[in-house]
Amino acid sequence: MPLGFYIIMAAQFFSALADNALLIVSIGLLKHMQAPEQYEPLLKFFFTISYVLLAAFVGAYADSMPKWRVMLISNTIKIGGCAMMFFGLHPLLAYAVVGLGAAAYSPAKYGILTEYLPHRLLVVANGWIEGLTIGAIILGTGIGGALIFPGVSDTLLSLSLPLVKTPFEMALLVVGLIYLIAAIFNLFVPDTGVDHKPLKNNPLYLLHDFNHCLKLLWRDKLGQISLAVTTLFWGAGATLQFIVLKWADDSLGIELSKASLLQGVVAIGISVGAVLAARKITLRGSPGVIPLGVAMGLSMLLMVAVPHIPPIPIADPALFGHTLHIDLRVLGVMALLIAVGAMAGFFVVPMNALLQHRGHILMGAGHSIAVQNFNENLSILVMIALYALLVWLDVSVSTVIVLFGLFVAATMLLVQKKHNANQREFDNVALLDDSLH
Repeated sequence: MPLGFYIIMAAQFFSALADNALLIVSIGLLKHMQAPEQYEPLLKFFFTISYVLLAAFVGAYADSMPKWRVMLISNTIKIGGCAMMFFGLHPLLAYAVVGLGAAAYSPAKYGILTEYLPHRLLVVANGWIEGLTIGAIILGTGIGGALIFPGVSDTLLSLSLPLVKTPFEMALLVVGLIYLIAAIFNLFVPDTGVDHKPLKNNPLYLLHDFNHCLKLLWRDKLGQISLAVTTLFWGAGATLQFIVLKWADDSLGIELSKASLLQGVVAIGISVGAVLAARKITLRGSPGVIPLGVAMGLSMLLMVAVPHIPPIPIADPALFGHTLHIDLRVLGVMALLIAVGAMAGFFVVPMNALLQHRGHILMGAGHSIAVQNFNENLSILVMIALYALLVWLDVSVSTVIVLFGLFVAATMLLVQKKHNANQREFDNVALLDDSLH
């Protein structure tokens, strides 16, 4: 890989690191404010809504100038949102501003891959990007949890920095510095030399153009399958973040600062799956990973059984004076979440690369990523809203997990059925071969 690719990865890593740390800090702040419990998943709702409302515009915006400049401007908006929360704006509104920056950032960070790299490296590049992003999720959730942990926050407060009076202000300052590091790397992202399309001033034209691109990708025999898979994956993944936190609290008695590490365990699995996919799966073979989505949904059902695993003795009391026990729940939780993450990473990375390639062929990088973001984040909005409703209705977390797992498995089966029908109707491999030349 050329040097510029690693600079792109570094910029993405620090931006994603700050996003995930800020989410945990925001949840902690809501708990501190004694906000209603359903506000916590609404953080993701407010973050995501910009992806949907601005989808028609951010793709055209990303294609109108060098991608590094779009990434820098967007990251600056994220810094602004973090600063607003620091100065007292409600976490839901401040996180919505961060989401505005993220919505503009996304078409640039993914679109630059198809401009900068040949198609034969797209699966590998996506494996690296997703693996690094997952690393940022692991470290970001850990940093967020650490920043609100009393021992760490008290130590940081002892530095007596100007304007910083509370643990949450100190946490937000640290997150803001991470965003600043990402912005510095944005300055060194290479210009790909691709011609840029002037940004149209007429919003109706942009809406019409976006609608055309949306229909084009959903009608494409390969595009519709990869888009359906990634749409479901990101909606499910965003919801799973909050399910894991609530499950850890209700079923395992683990507080937020420690439960946030479980999200990192899922992320470890995703990174393993992403790396394996980058090594084993070619762009041409990417549709063959769809059945793993069904397995992922069904494996989530095992989460319900984990809290009922009893501790087991591991030593003879005659030797130690008392019987030592090990709580298998901890090992069970980690093994299960790593397995779920690995399956998720293995099937989403090839499908994401296929979607990027088809979108680039059909309409251009920025436009295709905007269409992808619209669908994926609309899925996140719907699934997060449904989860918030279930929390408000006081549905048990075990019931939510069962419903969630069955939904994922069933929808992935429908996608597989549609793909099989497409293959009987049209030679998808020939379509892909043609687009690779």
